[in-house]
Amino acid sequence: MKDIIGLAVLAWPLTLLILIGLAFMVVVPLAIVYAKRTAGSKWRWGVGAFLLVFLPIFWDWLPTVATHQYYCAKDSGFWVYKTLEQWKDENPGVMETLVYNKGEPSSRQGDMQNYADTYFVNQRINWVVRHNGQFLFNRWRHERELLDTKTHVLLARYVDFSTSQEQRQAGWSGWKFWLDIEHCIGGREQAISSAKFFQQFKGAEK
Repeated sequence: MKDIIGLAVLAWPLTLLILIGLAFMVVVPLAIVYAKRTAGSKWRWGVGAFLLVFLPIFWDWLPTVATHQYYCAKDSGFWVYKTLEQWKDENPGVMETLVYNKGEPSSRQGDMQNYADTYFVNQRINWVVRHNGQFLFNRWRHERELLDTKTHVLLARYVDFSTSQEQRQAGWSGWKFWLDIEHCIGGREQAISSAKFFQQFKGAEK
């Protein structure tokens, strides 16, 4: 018995889906049987029973997907405002003097859920990572910016959106696992591209 309970806990997404499926398989047929006995509308009772199970659990699923797609289309992306070559031309000889802060000591503004982490990459460049949420319909915003601290010029910017019932921590993001969307379409690839671009500006390693 303990082994069965342990397996159910480890496979909780599948376990939850099975329980929800069983609820549909029990409640909807019972409603239809009741409708037959009382000469009621089987269609209305069946649909009503379905919604009775569906809405309390899945009411925010479609709005979450639609909202995520909207903000991805509207605001997500990776933009380069100044390439390394352009920056070098405007700052001759400076790149050779920059030394990478290994471990990138940082400062944080905000709390564990809404924050802006500033990584001091070298004497001239900062990498700012922002995380904000939870917005309406389980939406989270992720942003990274590469800044020239002397001129206050924005060199590059990356914006992405995810969705989840709760903030992801140690593999947990709430029991509504079907709400999890980690990136916008192409967001993972853009994140990799932005990281590679940021690496160009880190300077010489000690």
